[in-house]
Amino acid sequence: MLTREHFTSALESLKLGKKPAIAHASLKSFGAVKGGAETVLDALLACLSGLMMPAFTYKTMVTPEVGPPNNGLVYGSQRDLNLMAVPFRYTMSVDPLIGMTSDVLRHYPGAMRTAHPILSFAGVNVNDGLVLQTIYNPFAPIGWLADRDGWVLLLGVDHTVNTSIHYAEKLAGRRPLLRWALTWNRIVECPGFPNCSDGFEAIRPDVKHVTRRVRVGESFIEAIPLHPLLQAVETSIKKNPLALLCQREECERCDAIRSLPV
Repeated sequence: MLTREHFTSALESLKLGKKPAIAHASLKSFGAVKGGAETVLDALLACLSGLMMPAFTYKTMVTPEVGPPNNGLVYGSQRDLNLMAVPFRYTMSVDPLIGMTSDVLRHYPGAMRTAHPILSFAGVNVNDGLVLQTIYNPFAPIGWLADRDGWVLLLGVDHTVNTSIHYAEKLAGRRPLLRWALTWNRIVECPGFPNCSDGFEAIRPDVKHVTRRVRVGESFIEAIPLHPLLQAVETSIKKNPLALLCQREECERCDAIRSLPV
């Protein structure tokens, strides 16, 4: 069974330099972990100056009957789901697609959570970055991390969950999407919603030379410095506007990008 010492030792071997990081984790990929998510978070916070994780809440989302064209969305198609939408609140659980480790982080002593009704972040010792998030610039905290030579940590997951690539898409000029969310008193527009991430593994060869990797139990922890990652994504998209799109025929979000003039 894995312990905090296993994770701490692995993270120390990556030589992260006590910088802040954004982490994405699949706890089950490592096998049995004594103490669960708390063990992993304790190790991360012991090796970093600050930690941030996505705390997204997709169950707040509603789909209108009509809206702007080429938005990667079939309007009027989610009436049943609209009825099940719930207003955002700070105490709302993180969506299961994001993972339980992020949900545990928002309960951590000293943790802060942002107020975005779909794309909130939670973190410890990264408040200065979290407060930069706005409804119009949901990924601003990632820019703050990059300015501090921060890291992306992939714990048992790959680049298809790497939220920082969405920030790089914006830097490259890729058009974001528009979505809507339910709050306690109204429905709000949420610009800057990310595109599909299913094709993001294609960036791996471009960042292989800066990626640090260590095995823990049945899986791996990868550390990628944010600056080279953002630069690699931006270069890739500017060279090929269709870079990093997925190949699923039914992907409305990627199709919306393909339909734009090149």
